[in-house]
Amino acid sequence: MKNPTEVLLRALAGCSSLLRGGPANRYKTAGCRSLAAMLVLMAVVLLGCDSRKAAAPAPDYYYLDPHRKLTTLGRVAIVELENDSSYPEISTDITGSLFRALQKRQVFGLTIIRRDDPEWRSLQLEGESTYSLEQILAIRQTLKCDGVLLGTVTEYRPYPHMAVGLRLKLLDMRDGRLLWALEQVWDSADRTTKERTKEYFKTEKGSGFEPLNEQLAVVSPIEFLKFVSYEVGATL
Repeated sequence: MKNPTEVLLRALAGCSSLLRGGPANRYKTAGCRSLAAMLVLMAVVLLGCDSRKAAAPAPDYYYLDPHRKLTTLGRVAIVELENDSSYPEISTDITGSLFRALQKRQVFGLTIIRRDDPEWRSLQLEGESTYSLEQILAIRQTLKCDGVLLGTVTEYRPYPHMAVGLRLKLLDMRDGRLLWALEQVWDSADRTTKERTKEYFKTEKGSGFEPLNEQLAVVSPIEFLKFVSYEVGATL
């Protein structure tokens, strides 16, 4: 099937040759001008559609169990993320940002468990290891939760442009099943990421947002973390 835009451009070329014709074509010229104007308008619309398609978000980068409803989890504990970056404080900042974004989703109740929390330390668990059924039972009883969200900040760069990498998973503490998982890097220099920040500001700040605020999202660590957390929350 031919590209509609290509067909319109060929039609415009035909009208152009007719308009350049001699006096014999003078009765056709007026009608062709009107047709040409309509074709130009249609071509602009189609080209605009093509540009919107090019700016579409990247393919899905997460897993969500289709057989479980997350709303059945009464309470989820977000364990402070591990940190593989060279910025020691960023795991605390991202954990807090994720907590606030997930609260807005109102999918389940939430609480933050810090890694230096006595209850977590008493479990003597290592990072993102695979847990035995005995450990899962101990986590549920100690943290008093039905689910646990664990993860790692795999990357963080505030310059020369903002970049955040996350690896996250949500486990059902009732049986140890994986309910949700995500792994992604958000880079403010990426074109599709920039397009999604625009949509984020339109959604969160309203249609009257200023372009300056839009640019702030890709240079301000606080605003960029809000954007990343918003996208994480949208996958649940």
